[in-house]
Amino acid sequence: MFTDLRFPVLVAPMAGGPTTPELLAAVVEAGGSGFLSAGYLDPGTLAARIARTRGLTGGEFGVNLFVPGEQSTVDLSAYVRRVREEALRHGAEPGEPRWEDDNYPAKLDLVVAERIPVVSFTFGLPSREDVARLHDVGSRVVATVTNPDEAEQAAGIGADALCVQGFEAGGHRGVLTDDPADPAGGQTLGLLAALRLVSARVDLPLIAAGGLVHGADVAAVLTAGAVAAQLGTAFLRADEAGTQAAHRRILAEGGRPTAITRAFSGRPARGIVNRFLSENSSVAPSAYPQVHHLTRPMRAAAGKAGDAEALNLWAGQAYPVASEGPAADIFRRIEDEARTALRNASRLITP
Repeated sequence: MFTDLRFPVLVAPMAGGPTTPELLAAVVEAGGSGFLSAGYLDPGTLAARIARTRGLTGGEFGVNLFVPGEQSTVDLSAYVRRVREEALRHGAEPGEPRWEDDNYPAKLDLVVAERIPVVSFTFGLPSREDVARLHDVGSRVVATVTNPDEAEQAAGIGADALCVQGFEAGGHRGVLTDDPADPAGGQTLGLLAALRLVSARVDLPLIAAGGLVHGADVAAVLTAGAVAAQLGTAFLRADEAGTQAAHRRILAEGGRPTAITRAFSGRPARGIVNRFLSENSSVAPSAYPQVHHLTRPMRAAAGKAGDAEALNLWAGQAYPVASEGPAADIFRRIEDEARTALRNASRLITP
């Protein structure tokens, strides 16, 4: 899987806008690959984005699906009041805090019909039946995991490879179940530790994800046994990315820390610290996607107004090191850095 890439770097499926067909195609044409995100899209929009990407590149790329979880029964009334207060700052009203399945069955039907070469899953595991349907049309299945126990579960349903996500990653944590008692949602392993522990438990190809923005980071995970590195934050400031202007501005400033929060979506995710995150992380309920829908109008209004203090500024821990420019240039810079890092490391090991 992804063994024919000139340089094994994948664009992460950043839902909500950043990963565009143009971004993905640019990286594929440069010698890498990656995933379109199906999250939050209706099936028609996803089909259009698949077609658009195919029109821009003849290379291989994948699609990522969100696996729906159980409906939370937590009382959201107090959080609705907090979000309403923030939304009113921009003349918006809170959204309906509803549960839904992200059109998962229809989007699974679509990727099967389109014979997408690689389909990855986040927030949970597909059923064995879903995996069998994908295998029947020649698709390979990647499950996102964060620890060895989750890796064993993924191997048990027939996954062909694992995307191992470290605690450093920006955006939503790939935990299979969100532990409401833990602000980070569950077991928290750094990427290198997660790769080592997962590889000791299961014999599957591993894609490394989490805090990778420099070529030396890619070199590190490849030498640690990964077959590819999945990068998201490294491409947030690419010209082709759909990152909002206010988000780009805060990324470029690079002076703020990141933190894990449920404040924007009801599921743990790493973002750059801003006012809404600081004021609401301690009280945000574990209720995805209800909180996502609740805060969506607020976030849309804040983005339109250029107010970064009420946006979900997803970013990995090493975001200040990431650069801007055409995606192909960012890709080539990371490739050059990786090759340099590997040469330098080889000189430190005497025969």
